[in-house]
Amino acid sequence: MGDDCKCPDGLPEYLATFADLMSLLMCFFVLLLSFAEIDAVRFKKMAESMKDAFGVQKEIPANEIVMGVSVIKQEFSPTVGDPSVLNEIRQQTSEVEKQYLQMRDGESDGRNEAMAQRAEQELEQQVEALSEALEEEIDKGMVTVERDGEKIIVRIQEKGSFSSGSDRPQRGFFDIMRRISEVLAERSGKIIVAGHTDNVPIHTRRFRSNWELSSARAVTVAEALLKNQKIDPKRVLVEGHADADPLVPNDTPGHRAKNRRVELVLVRGNDRAGKVIALGDADDGL
Repeated sequence: MGDDCKCPDGLPEYLATFADLMSLLMCFFVLLLSFAEIDAVRFKKMAESMKDAFGVQKEIPANEIVMGVSVIKQEFSPTVGDPSVLNEIRQQTSEVEKQYLQMRDGESDGRNEAMAQRAEQELEQQVEALSEALEEEIDKGMVTVERDGEKIIVRIQEKGSFSSGSDRPQRGFFDIMRRISEVLAERSGKIIVAGHTDNVPIHTRRFRSNWELSSARAVTVAEALLKNQKIDPKRVLVEGHADADPLVPNDTPGHRAKNRRVELVLVRGNDRAGKVIALGDADDGL
C-alpha cells in the first residue's frame, strides 16, 4: 500500500477556475452598480420599511417638557407656623418739639431774608461807589451807571473808548479804567472781560474778522485793569464775542454804536450773571 494512496501536492485544479469565476462576478456587479441610478424617494421608503420590519424605536414628539419630581414635595408637607412678633419702633414728635421746629424754620427764613437784604445793600453800595468814582464822566455824558436786577452796568460811550477798527484806546480811557479798577479791587470774585462789536464785517492787515477785533479790545481793557496791583491776575478772564451777543438789533447807526462795547463782569462764585461793567467803543465797520 504505500505510494499508491498518496495525495497530490497543492490545491485542486478546479479552484483556479472557481476563483476566476468569482472575480468575473464581482466585476460584473461592480459595473451594474456604477451604471445604476438611485431613486432617493424609493430608497427612503425602503429604509423606513426596513426600520419597521426590524423594530427600530420611533421618535415620539413631546408636547410638554418633562419636569423633574421634587423629593421634598413628595416626602414633606408644608406647615403653617405661628407669626412671630415684630418689634416696631415708631417716632412721634411732641407738641413742644413741633413748636421748637417751627421756631427754627422761622429763624432760617429770617436768616435768608437778612442775607438777601445784605446782598441788596451791597449792590446799592457798589452802584453808589461807581457813580461817585465816575461822577465827572457821568456829568459830561461819557459814562452812564445803571442797575438791572442783580447787574450793575457802567456804560462808556464810544467817544471815550476805542477808535474805529482799532484796539488802541482814546485819550482819557485809562483814567476811567483806573477809577473803575479801584472800585473792583475792593470787591471779591471773578472779573470777566468780554469784547463785543457790531455786525459790520472787518478785514484788515491786523484784524481778519470782528472776532479778533473784539478779543484784542478785551485784552487791552484787561491790561489796563491789571495795572492796579491790588487786582489778582487769576481773577481776570478774557473773552471775544464779536457780534454774537448784541444788546439791540444792528439796524441803525445808533444801535450799532450801542453794541460796540467791552464788558467787565464781576462774578460771585459760579454765577456769571453778577455785576456787569459795559464799555462802549467806537465805530467798528471798515
